[in-house]
Amino acid sequence: SLVIRGEKDEHAVLCSKDKTYDMKIADTSNMLLFVPGCKTPEELNADPASCNVIHSQIAGFSNNYWELRRCRPKLKKLRKLLMEYPYDGPDSQKDQTLTFSKYTTEDLLSLIQASEEEILHQLQVIDACKIEGYWRILDFDYEMKLLNHVTQLIDSESWPLSKVPLCACLEELGSLEPREMIEHILVSYGRKYVDAGEVFFEMCEDKICRAIAQMLLQNAVKFNLSEFEEVWQQSVPEGMTTRLDQLQGLALVDKSSRPETICLLKVEELPEDNQERFNSLFGIREKWTEVDITPYIQDLCAEKQTVGALLTKYARSSMLNGVKVYNSRRPIS
Repeated sequence: SLVIRGEKDEHAVLCSKDKTYDMKIADTSNMLLFVPGCKTPEELNADPASCNVIHSQIAGFSNNYWELRRCRPKLKKLRKLLMEYPYDGPDSQKDQTLTFSKYTTEDLLSLIQASEEEILHQLQVIDACKIEGYWRILDFDYEMKLLNHVTQLIDSESWPLSKVPLCACLEELGSLEPREMIEHILVSYGRKYVDAGEVFFEMCEDKICRAIAQMLLQNAVKFNLSEFEEVWQQSVPEGMTTRLDQLQGLALVDKSSRPETICLLKVEELPEDNQERFNSLFGIREKWTEVDITPYIQDLCAEKQTVGALLTKYARSSMLNGVKVYNSRRPIS
């Protein structure tokens, strides 16, 4: 089945079960006629002797049709809706006193311009969870509190990071937080597998290091890079190694300043429209290397489109100290 999605102020898109298409009206020089009960030549009797002229009533005509072009699902709004009231635990006064919008899968299907499979995949990507039938995103501080409980337990029990038992985690931490929240954190920051009938999780080092970096960076406008790297390594669980490439699309390093600095810049908070995204990035920094800008524009690439093609269209290249850099094609106000 196909469904047209979009609110009154949005350009309509057509969605199948797993793809999203832009809709545009195209004109045709051949008039299209609508004939009820129309038969194709193949359906008519092939015997020339029985050929008769059939008089048909024309019910309508058209000089244009809808042309569909595969497009990126418009998923930015999904996170925005769920971030209106993030979930900060079972004891939250806000959850008990406020009557705010909560969203079921059906609600999101009617509000988000994307196919069902693309929406469900994105809910997984942003680590949303279902609480009492509604999709919620955890408040970042509450998420870090849960992650801290899990990593401290791993440390105290001396479990290998590749084999964290679900049952033991729920048993030990169930008195501190709801069991479904503990399991959600393990699913968000680990890979689930079964060994000898028991459920284990292999914790994802890159994702845990990235979350801890975000926690450190969100309280500072800019951070001295070498100081940050030192504090960051000390803050992650023992046995994990921090690397700057874990922060792609989350933080921006400025190697031209003295000393070098790092600041928080989350790709999900940048505009969804291509031109607006480039305007925003060139407003933050006048000249970008391809390595620096790639994590912030990669999600804009359409099917079979490369980052290089995007840069050719929206930016102008030049050489700076022997390095190729990109700046805006138009003045940034």
